[in-house]
Amino acid sequence: MRPQEMCAYMDNKGSSAIHELDRTDIETFSISGAKAFERFFVCPLDYSKPEDGRHAHIFVRHIVPQDKIDKMHELPFLLYLQGGPGFECDLPSSIRSGWYNTAIKEGYQILLLDQRGTGLSSPINSASLDAQFTTTEEKIEYVTHFRADNIVRDCEHIRKILCEGRTNTASSKLTLLGQSFGGFCITTYLSLFPASISKAFITGGIPPLVDGPDKVYIATYKRMISRNKQYYEKYPRDIDRVRMIMRHLNDICVELPDGGRLSPRRFQQLGLEFGFMGGFENVHKLVLAAASDLEATNKLSTRTLGLITGLQSFDRNPLYCILHEAIYCQKGNPSLWSAHRIREQCFSSEFEHDWSKIVARNDEALPIYFTGETVYPWMLEDYAELRRLKDVAQGLAEYTNWGQLYDKQVLATNSVPVAGVSYYNDMFVEFGLSEKTAKSIKGFRQWVTNEYHHNGLAKDDRVMEYLLSLLRGDVIDL
Repeated sequence: MRPQEMCAYMDNKGSSAIHELDRTDIETFSISGAKAFERFFVCPLDYSKPEDGRHAHIFVRHIVPQDKIDKMHELPFLLYLQGGPGFECDLPSSIRSGWYNTAIKEGYQILLLDQRGTGLSSPINSASLDAQFTTTEEKIEYVTHFRADNIVRDCEHIRKILCEGRTNTASSKLTLLGQSFGGFCITTYLSLFPASISKAFITGGIPPLVDGPDKVYIATYKRMISRNKQYYEKYPRDIDRVRMIMRHLNDICVELPDGGRLSPRRFQQLGLEFGFMGGFENVHKLVLAAASDLEATNKLSTRTLGLITGLQSFDRNPLYCILHEAIYCQKGNPSLWSAHRIREQCFSSEFEHDWSKIVARNDEALPIYFTGETVYPWMLEDYAELRRLKDVAQGLAEYTNWGQLYDKQVLATNSVPVAGVSYYNDMFVEFGLSEKTAKSIKGFRQWVTNEYHHNGLAKDDRVMEYLLSLLRGDVIDL
């Protein structure tokens, strides 16, 4: 255990009288306009059995305006919940722009949480699991504790520590901002601890209240088809380029520097970029580069392979694959590789990757479609890090003991002010299912727009500003 964690553990257990906000033994540094505090907390791994002695070490970067350091015990907290599952928070270089600036102007100090299993919060990867466990069963059981319900319980545990001693009820509650999967976590928070929340903002992450992922992928595959058509309308010459690249990848086993393989089906996963603003341009640049390589040398250059793998984060953030479908599972339903099953059952011809079958269609003008935010069992062979987690991922896909993530009755009687934006063309969180959820949460103020894609919060300050205005009643909800 690192020194910071040991101190945090002592404080959290009540062995020290020092308030977390008054500690002088933790690392701090300045960013433009603010001071950052690197805080570690020790939380129960399994909140249903805290006495078993197992813990998750949770990292939070605490950001306070430079001119308000002496008011840390008074300023309300805004907790940001990152997208994913499986991604850590970025370190901002400044609080003078973006949603950070909006939050600071609203009088908040900011908490950037590395959700358990990510970043510095008990990260999950093949090495960390091998270091702790000897059997696959132990590893699977451990990873089942890294879903939204326990992420939220970590947040609540940390809230109580940071707000200890506050007599102002309002400032002892958290304001929540959740991007993508962070919005799923907020909805779980509203279900479990609504009295701890002052207000909440969800951007591109109003979750479908389903018990399993099948309905989600039926809807999102249709959205992927639409986005592919738009892509090829914009870049029609890429139809031939992609066909050439796919033929090459079918004919030749392209090994990547990390030991992974760039297969045709892995190349198709670049379509995940279609869900972001600027994503079409990113994919087109790679397609053009790869096609140029093949025309010049009949092989893909190191540079092109590096650019492709740079856009694929499954090895760097393995939870993004192995827990991805589990974020939809409730009532004991297993995911059983839902996206793969739905693709094979309903969309196999649209997302074909076998060159012989593509040729059999006898239509040279037919485009080959990219896939989106979907995970597949074959990824456990094509990605080097995921290959080492194959048995764990398979066990999680078959796992049936999932608990409830949402309480529909609590949400139906919600009294917490909540506003959220749904992107009409969102390729990651299906609009129709999100709209149904928004209507089921009492008092939810929903903004629907087609001006942005999934990463609107990061691209435009107006997203956060509009949600604040919506919650205040300055504008009507659309």
